[in-house]
Amino acid sequence: QVRLVESGGGLVQPGGSLRLSCAASGSIFEINAMGWYRQAPGKERELVATITGRGTTNFADSVKGRFTISRDFAKDTVTLQMNSLKPEDTAVYYCNAKVQTGLWVSPNDYWGQGTQVTVSS
Repeated sequence: QVRLVESGGGLVQPGGSLRLSCAASGSIFEINAMGWYRQAPGKERELVATITGRGTTNFADSVKGRFTISRDFAKDTVTLQMNSLKPEDTAVYYCNAKVQTGLWVSPNDYWGQGTQVTVSS
């Protein structure tokens, strides 16, 4: 089993910044990719940003130019830096990791419990 623990959520004013971190632990052989998804009330969960072990990144159009993602897979962590936050960024943010738990095991998806981000004045 793999556990993901998020930190850094909270309340921030529009235009402010917030940094989310996610640490993975457990039966980790290799992390192929990590990223963040979010879900607002009444909406579907959507991709925010992902990063692969090779450093390839992918961002939702709504956050391009405002959010950055970085990783240190040697430490099994990923960080999402959120700048110029807007009220529409308010959501529960979930960490995701594609983890290979053994040499002969295909990667599987794992999820954190979620952390609340609220952007409001």
